[in-house]
Amino acid sequence: MAACGRGSLVLAAAGDWRWLRASHCLLAAVAALVLLPGDCAVQQLDRNRGRDPNLLPHQNQQLDAGHQGNGQVAPQAPGQPQFQPRPPGQAQFQAPRKNIWRISEEPLCHEDVVRLCPKHTWQNNFAVLECLQDVREVDDEISSDCNHLLWNYKFNLTTDPKFEAAAGEVCKVTLGEVKECAEQEPGKGYVISCLIEHRANITEYQCRQFITKMTAIIFSDYQLICGFMDSCKNDINQLKCGSIRPGEKDAHSQGEVVSCLEKALVSEDKIISDNCKKAILRVAELSSDDFHLDRHLYFSCRDDRERFCEDIQGGEGRVYKCLFNHKFEEAMSDKCREALTTRQKLIVQDYKVSYSLAKACKNDLRKNRCNAENLPRAREARLSYLLLCLESAVHRGRQVSGECQGEMMDYRRMLMEDFSLSPEIVLNCRGEIELHCSGLHRKGRTLHCLMRVGRGDKGSLGQNCQQSLQSLIQETDPGADYRIDRALNEACESVIQTACKHIRNGDPMILSCLMEHLYTEKMVEDCEHRLLELQYFISRDWKLDPVLYRKCQGDASRLCHTQGWNQTSEMLPPGAVFSCLYRHAYRTEEQGRRLSRDCRAEIQRILHQRALDVKLEPALQERCIIDLGKWCSEKTDAGQELECLQDHLDDLAVDCREIVGNLTELESEDIQIEALLMRACDPVIQTYCHELADNQIDSGDLMECLVQNKHQKEMNDKCTVGVTHFQLIQMKDFRFSYKFKMACKEDVLKLCPNIKKKVDVVICLSTTVRNDTLQDTKEQRVSIKCRKQLRVEELEMTEDIRLEPELYVSCKTDIEKHCQNVPFGNAQVVECLKDVKKFLSTRCHDKIFKLQETEMSDPELDYTLMRVCKQMIKRYCADADSKNVLQCLKQNKNAELMDPKCKQMITKRQITQNTDYRLNPVLRKACKADIPKFCQSVLNNVKDGKELEGLVVSCLKLKYADQRLSPDCEDQIRVIIQESALDYRLDPQLQIHCTKEINSLCAEEAAAQEQTGQVEECLKINLLKITGESCKKEVLNMLQESKADIFVDPVLHAACGLDIKHQCASILPGKGRQMSCLLEALEDKTIRLQPDCKKRLQDRLEMWSYAAKVAPAEGFSDLAYQVMTSPSKNYLMGLLALGVCILFLLGMTCGRITKRVTRELKDRFYLQNKCASQQLLPQLQSDSSL
Repeated sequence: MAACGRGSLVLAAAGDWRWLRASHCLLAAVAALVLLPGDCAVQQLDRNRGRDPNLLPHQNQQLDAGHQGNGQVAPQAPGQPQFQPRPPGQAQFQAPRKNIWRISEEPLCHEDVVRLCPKHTWQNNFAVLECLQDVREVDDEISSDCNHLLWNYKFNLTTDPKFEAAAGEVCKVTLGEVKECAEQEPGKGYVISCLIEHRANITEYQCRQFITKMTAIIFSDYQLICGFMDSCKNDINQLKCGSIRPGEKDAHSQGEVVSCLEKALVSEDKIISDNCKKAILRVAELSSDDFHLDRHLYFSCRDDRERFCEDIQGGEGRVYKCLFNHKFEEAMSDKCREALTTRQKLIVQDYKVSYSLAKACKNDLRKNRCNAENLPRAREARLSYLLLCLESAVHRGRQVSGECQGEMMDYRRMLMEDFSLSPEIVLNCRGEIELHCSGLHRKGRTLHCLMRVGRGDKGSLGQNCQQSLQSLIQETDPGADYRIDRALNEACESVIQTACKHIRNGDPMILSCLMEHLYTEKMVEDCEHRLLELQYFISRDWKLDPVLYRKCQGDASRLCHTQGWNQTSEMLPPGAVFSCLYRHAYRTEEQGRRLSRDCRAEIQRILHQRALDVKLEPALQERCIIDLGKWCSEKTDAGQELECLQDHLDDLAVDCREIVGNLTELESEDIQIEALLMRACDPVIQTYCHELADNQIDSGDLMECLVQNKHQKEMNDKCTVGVTHFQLIQMKDFRFSYKFKMACKEDVLKLCPNIKKKVDVVICLSTTVRNDTLQDTKEQRVSIKCRKQLRVEELEMTEDIRLEPELYVSCKTDIEKHCQNVPFGNAQVVECLKDVKKFLSTRCHDKIFKLQETEMSDPELDYTLMRVCKQMIKRYCADADSKNVLQCLKQNKNAELMDPKCKQMITKRQITQNTDYRLNPVLRKACKADIPKFCQSVLNNVKDGKELEGLVVSCLKLKYADQRLSPDCEDQIRVIIQESALDYRLDPQLQIHCTKEINSLCAEEAAAQEQTGQVEECLKINLLKITGESCKKEVLNMLQESKADIFVDPVLHAACGLDIKHQCASILPGKGRQMSCLLEALEDKTIRLQPDCKKRLQDRLEMWSYAAKVAPAEGFSDLAYQVMTSPSKNYLMGLLALGVCILFLLGMTCGRITKRVTRELKDRFYLQNKCASQQLLPQLQSDSSL
């Protein structure tokens, strides 16, 4: 043996193959020594012959030759080297025998060796041993007798002190360095096992080769592993791991027994003693670098290794990793896949079972204190704790080697691919897997199925299963690198290549990019599902988003008192941290501490992503799960669930209403959170609001811009619907309008403290502003900034009837009846209701009339008018006060550059004003005293809630003809008469009473696009044909009005314009003066009027004459008016004066005659009375004496 050793030292420099041959020589010599009598040779080979069947033949011969001293080696003398043998009187090593025992020459194995092993190996026991123990085909099984012989051979090799002595000579330097092995008790195989455990640290080349060869021997049988049998004997018997039928296993191999124990270890249903568990994991750890050392896996995967990993060099766990990567390939055999899964489960139990991981991360574990002192002792070696600890270091910005991070990624991917590697998932999710996810084992599909169930798409998860899934997501940390999630990676590969190709492969922002393209054309359905399933769990722990954690960990610690990355707190669960952060994200400087700029940007990014799906908002889903099922079970499309909850805000439970209200309030400040709305509105934003969209701080400006440009041509239906919906939601609470809330918060608390709904708050504040204005209060109670924003809110509310809930509710039935095909928005429904005002229900009619009254007093609130006449207002009324816009437009109605659509809208508003004086604030103010004085009877005859239908205006027109109105009122009525003379539609009474006549007599004139008084002229001409008394009366009223001033008769004024300029230039207009001038000119034969003017005047005279006949004066005032306005006024006045004079003369004459007759009568009466008195006097005197 010494010669072999010396030869090996010499040949070591020659090359590995020579050293290998030398090592075989050395081991052969050791084998010869081992075959000396030993403790194991105590049984007979053949019980009938008194021999031990477990001993080799020549060992029994040695026993027969006598065994003085029982063949025992004497105890080691003090001071002697540990590994020197101590047979009495002999040196430690003897010269090799000439007749060396060979396995190939043994009758029990000779046939098997010849049949199975190459001839050149027959002379080398170890070559033969390797050949026989690697037999894997059933047809090539060796005999059981040969199995027993080989086992005894190997067992004696590892336990005999002579073998340890040989190891002591070959590994003398190593034993001097590894004190732990030098101190092991000899004779039990512990020294060899210790050297095998430390083989990674052996630098001595000869020793390394020796130990490598011995490793193959030891791991071929579990009983040869140091202490394994002692630790696991009871477990083997209890689990019946030794009772497997010999035909199904390699009888001399440890593979099936250890495999049975390993399967029991990783099973949740079976219990293994702690000592055996440690022994199994130790065995797995010792076999971690060489694929051949795990005998069960080696035999199960030999073909697969050749198929998938043929070019992979053995050692350092490379073959294991290669097979792991191909585990779910279709060509992988089920037996190998099962063995690989068992191996992976052992790695989960103890990371040291993975040679590459333990080696790559050894220094990082020590540097980051991821050892037993910093982790719970019971789980200190679990893969999950290693991953969590090192991931925490990475997230905190500490340095972890690239090699270690690469290994971590491989095993994180491994955990995500196969749920069965996570004992907690198997134990806690067994029921859910069987119910929902059976048959989806490969490539992470089972985990994603559980995630989908957790989202509520296919049922629900138990609490323990949910927690187990959340823990696994944290351990694997797929948010840091999407490639860890194989199912997601495969589903989203095409999307990443198109939409996210600008981002480095493996960057955490890939997930963010995918979320930004969710529900877009670039997204595919499978990727959408996998992405939402993963994001559901990432959203429940802010730390699982590495970018968010890196940017916000300082803020979270400062403001939210968080723990470390892999630490939890019952007082502040992970989901609450994000809520804390986003509350601080939108604070103003006055409200206290705010987030850093980078963290705020990340919070906004996350909020934008979570707005895509209500299930990505943990607090919302938790508090609103019942309400979602109650109100929104059919709303399953993107973004619909939150919209549904907002629509039913008043019906939600208190907790749900609070969280929905908070999210809506947050959206009002930063509408970019609504990612779907932003995508739909992108054309409008880019054209009109791009500067606001680029601002990091929104503050509600972007939504205000969208509302203002809601009806631009770039606006699409989706954007319009989204913006309108948000406006409707804002009506539910004034806090949902960020700019309004910030501008008027103090005013609301002071003036409207108990009001919540926005529309009520607007009404409250508007009423306060109006009252202060009417009362000329020196100091307005509503602040300036609030008044400005209040104006904006009032204008926005006019765009859609739904933004005024009270009006909408009052008119809902009428809308369905009269305006069902009219779209909302652009105030179209309101305009429709105005057009059918006569047919509306009383409640709706009152609301519409009140709305019109408000719009007429403040035209800026008339959305349709302001929209249609926007450019004309800029052109003609840029300097006009907002309350005088309509008045300004009316004055410029007939301007040459007036837009026809605007002109039509102005006419429509004029018609509305003339129907009721209350809708004409200028007239109402000017005729404040005249209306009750002259038209009180009209007011008394109108029922409450009914419109006046132009009766008051008609009354004032008649008084205008009488010239009895006040100057201000007269001016306004003159304007109305002038306007209505040009367009019959502006005279409500004429329209009401003459509809039939207009359609029959003046249909062509009424159909004219431009109304210039044709219809009125037609009615006047056809006065004799009009049979209706009411219509005739209206036409006669028109004639009567026209006599008051030529300006109110546009046809006559147009015909006589030149004559007025020549003949009546010095005559002031008004009070019929210019009309009288023209009539006098008509009678004057010396004056030649224009033919058209002359004809028109003659026609008017005839009309007036007829009017006088058919419409006699109804009273003295009418008679006086007719006389004063008659063309023969002077003649009539002369006749009247003559009559008066005649009456006066007659009176004088009659008075003198009457006076003379009266005097004569008086004298006659006096005389008669006097005579009678004288006759009675004597009688009276006689009576008195008596």
